[in-house]
Amino acid sequence: MYDTLLPVFPWLVLAGYCVVVLLFALKKATPRQFFGGESQKGVPPGVLLLGVSAAISWVMAKSADNTMSLTQAFGLWGGIGYAAYWLGFVTAAAAIFFIRTRGGHTSLPAFLTSKYGSLCAKLFLIAIAIRLFNEVWSNTKVTSQYFGAEGSTQYWFAAAAVTLFTVAYSWRGGLRSSLLTDAGQMVLMALLLAVILVTLGPTVVRENFARAATTPDMRVAGLTFFALALVQCLSYPFHDPVLTDRAFVSPPRQMVASFAIAAVLGGGLILLFSTVGLYALSAGVEGKAPTAVPAAIGLWMTLVFNAIMLTSAGSTLDSTFSSSAKLAARDWRMRVEPPNERQRRWGRVAMIAIAVLGNLPLLSIYLGDQVGPAIIAATTISGAMVMGLAPIFLLSFVKPAGRWSFHLAFWPGIVIGVWLVLVTAGAFQGGDVSIGTWQFVDPQKGMVVPEQLFRGEGKYAPDLGVNIYGLLVCTAGYLVGCLIPDKRAANRGDRGGRA
Repeated sequence: MYDTLLPVFPWLVLAGYCVVVLLFALKKATPRQFFGGESQKGVPPGVLLLGVSAAISWVMAKSADNTMSLTQAFGLWGGIGYAAYWLGFVTAAAAIFFIRTRGGHTSLPAFLTSKYGSLCAKLFLIAIAIRLFNEVWSNTKVTSQYFGAEGSTQYWFAAAAVTLFTVAYSWRGGLRSSLLTDAGQMVLMALLLAVILVTLGPTVVRENFARAATTPDMRVAGLTFFALALVQCLSYPFHDPVLTDRAFVSPPRQMVASFAIAAVLGGGLILLFSTVGLYALSAGVEGKAPTAVPAAIGLWMTLVFNAIMLTSAGSTLDSTFSSSAKLAARDWRMRVEPPNERQRRWGRVAMIAIAVLGNLPLLSIYLGDQVGPAIIAATTISGAMVMGLAPIFLLSFVKPAGRWSFHLAFWPGIVIGVWLVLVTAGAFQGGDVSIGTWQFVDPQKGMVVPEQLFRGEGKYAPDLGVNIYGLLVCTAGYLVGCLIPDKRAANRGDRGGRA
C-alpha cells in the first residue's frame, strides 16, 4: 500500500504549493499593475515587499542546487562564494540610482538608447531574451527531477504542470502577481528551510562545519570561486531583467534600500542552503548533495526538498514571464508612455511563447550523450559573455563614451564567452595542444584555457583568469571607444552623457 502511494506524495506537495500561491496571487490587474507592479491605488511596492521579491526571485531552484553542490565540493567557502553573487544587488542599485536620478531614464533599454543608440539597446535586449529563455528550462529541469527520473512520464508531467500553473497566475497579474506571490513564497521557503536546518544543523555543528572533511586544496579552490564571484558581480546583475526590472518600479532611494535588503536576505538564504552541502561532507553522504542528502534521511525530507525547489523555481519563473512580457511589449519597441491594454495582450502572448520555447532544451536528453549537453551549453549566456556590461553601465558617466565604446566592450566579452562555451561543450577535444609557449589542455582534465591565464587554484582557476583579463580587455575597449569620434555622442547633449 505504501509503495503504491509513494509516487503520489510529490504531487500532493505540488497541490499544497499551488494552494499557498493562489492565496497571494492577484486575480485581475490593470496594465499599470501588470507591467509596473503598483497597487490598485497606483502606489509603488514598498521597500520590504520589493526587497523580499528581489531576493527570492534570485534564489532560483538552480541557485539552491548550485550552492549545495559547491559547498559539498569546496566546504564552507563554496557557499560563501555563491552567496557573494548577491552583492550584485549593490552594484546594480548604485549604477541604476544614478541612471535614474541624473539621466531621468525609466528603464535600462531607454538609457542605452539615449547613451549608445538603438542598435546597442537591441543587442542588449537579445542577450536579455536568451537569459530569460535559459531561466525557464533550467528551473523546470531541477524541479521535475524530484517527481521522477529525467525523461520519465512523471518528469514530463511535472515540467508541464509547474509551467502551466505559473503561466496561469502570471497571465492574470503580471509583475504585481509576481511581487505578491513572492511574499508568500518567501514565508513558505523560510518555514521549509527551518525544518532542514533543525534536522541537519546538529550534525554540521557537531563536526565543526565539516572542517575535518575539508582539505586545504578544497578551501583554496573555494576561495578561488569566491574571487570569481566578486569579479562577476560587476557585470552579472545587469543582464538579469528579473533584477533590473524591479529597479525601476519604486522611487530611487527606496529602490536602493530594497536592494540592500535583497542582498542581505538573498545571500543569507544561500548561506543557509549551504548547510546541505556541509551535512554531506560531515556525514559522508555519497552522491550529489541536493538529491543524496534527502534520500539518505528519508521520504519526508525528500518531500521537503521538493517543496523548496518548487518554491524557488516558481518565484523565478513568474518573474521570468513578467519580464518577458515587458521586453516584448514595451522594451523592444522602446515604449515610454503609460502601458495600455494592447501592450498587455502582447505581453501575454510573449509569456506563452517563452513558456513553450524555454522548455524545448529539455528534449535534448533524446539527442545522445554528446549532442544533448552541447545544445544546453550552446544556449547558455555565461557570466563571461556579459563581462562587457560592467564598463557599459559603471563607466557610463564618461561623457565621450558612445556607440563605439559599447561595441568595443560588448563584443570582446561575447567572443570570450562563446569560446568558453564551445570548449566546455567539447568542440575542441582531442588532447593537449600547444601554440608556442601557450599550453591548451584537454577540457576533460578540467583546464579549458591556456595555463598562463590561470589565477587561483582548482576547478575555477581558468574561469577566474579569463574573467579578470577579459574584464580588463572590455574596459580598455570601452575607453578606447571614447577616443573615436562619434557624431551621435557629440549631438546627444549632457543628459545622456551624465547618465
